[in-house]
Amino acid sequence: MPDQTPSSAPALTAVYTSKGNNEPFSATQAFAPPADGSIESRTSYLRSVRSAVVGLQEQVNQELTARMEEDNKSNGNSSSGSLKTAKFAVDDVKEEENYGEEVQEEDEA
Repeated sequence: MPDQTPSSAPALTAVYTSKGNNEPFSATQAFAPPADGSIESRTSYLRSVRSAVVGLQEQVNQELTARMEEDNKSNGNSSSGSLKTAKFAVDDVKEEENYGEEVQEEDEA
């Protein structure tokens, strides 16, 4: 959500918390406010907002990927962990193939 106080530049902030053992984290991306009301200035502003969103998304993805890898390593030490990891790997591949698409499950009758 945009965080804009009179004494600071606009910024986007994401805060992540979980019920598990993971510590919460936050990431912030600042961007420049429009210099004036001209179309060029507003276009530049929207470009900087878009860039901030992408940057923030990359930060969150990196942090969550690192945490997921840590969780997988710790779960892999148990006897049933390898089975769970293998099942998730299959699901991850299927999810990756269908990313952004609505998939209908087929009945095997």
